[in-house]
Amino acid sequence: MPGSVVEAPAAAVPTDPNLVVLNIGTEKITLAQYNELINSLPPQFQAAAKGPQKRQIAERIVQLRVMAREAEKRNVDKKLEVQQQLAFQRENILANALFQDLAKNAKVDDATARKYYDEHKADYESAKGSHILIRYKGSPVPVRPNMKDMTEEEALAKATELKKKLDAGGDFAMMAKAESDDTGSGTNGGDLGTFKHGQMVPAFEAAAFALPVGKVSDPVKTQFGYHLIRMDSKEGKTFEQAKAEIVEKLGPDAAKKQADDLRAGVKVTFDDAFFGPAEPK
Repeated sequence: MPGSVVEAPAAAVPTDPNLVVLNIGTEKITLAQYNELINSLPPQFQAAAKGPQKRQIAERIVQLRVMAREAEKRNVDKKLEVQQQLAFQRENILANALFQDLAKNAKVDDATARKYYDEHKADYESAKGSHILIRYKGSPVPVRPNMKDMTEEEALAKATELKKKLDAGGDFAMMAKAESDDTGSGTNGGDLGTFKHGQMVPAFEAAAFALPVGKVSDPVKTQFGYHLIRMDSKEGKTFEQAKAEIVEKLGPDAAKKQADDLRAGVKVTFDDAFFGPAEPK
């Protein structure tokens, strides 16, 4: 039982960086050393090593360390093919580390960031909306119990009639609860919550983001049926609000350009008879 007096107390998490948390033979690994090792692993392993799989990850590290030490005792590391593999892995790690460093320290000027913002402004817009759905035959939305499976014409006629009632002052939320075939949102008065570009089907998205706040659309046809959409609110980040996010997003592109420039600055000659012709750019 949670909170029971017979429940074993949770083990205290050690914080002393000098505490030895792992012994592998005569090798002692402190908490600080172990954390440094874990932080050098790929992100997916870091998450596992700091969570419920902590012991399993530690067991794998021990196995690797034991095997590696034995390989050194047997001079496996002196073999030419092993040395070449180690050298290649070192270069791969260094190259990746350089790329990450270039991306982290990339200088993205305001003009470049502004151009990206202007071309992707929709990515920084969101809306909060509601809808009433009237399905028709073939819709993936199931027919509600005791309701008719309407044709497209019948569904459009019903949606049009509901729109007239709304224009005359009808209560949108009450109508959604009573009439919407999207029972999930209908229960909440048609509320769809907040959504961004790309989260709704194209026809719905285009109609929704074109609506002024507080207005209800004419029937909008999608594969689900006919929608009456109400735009409840809209939000959009200004360039200044989105700038830091844009700079971080463009960092890898700037790093790739610098990496390409480094490559272009080194003269390289391929034997085309051996490697084949270069691919067209």
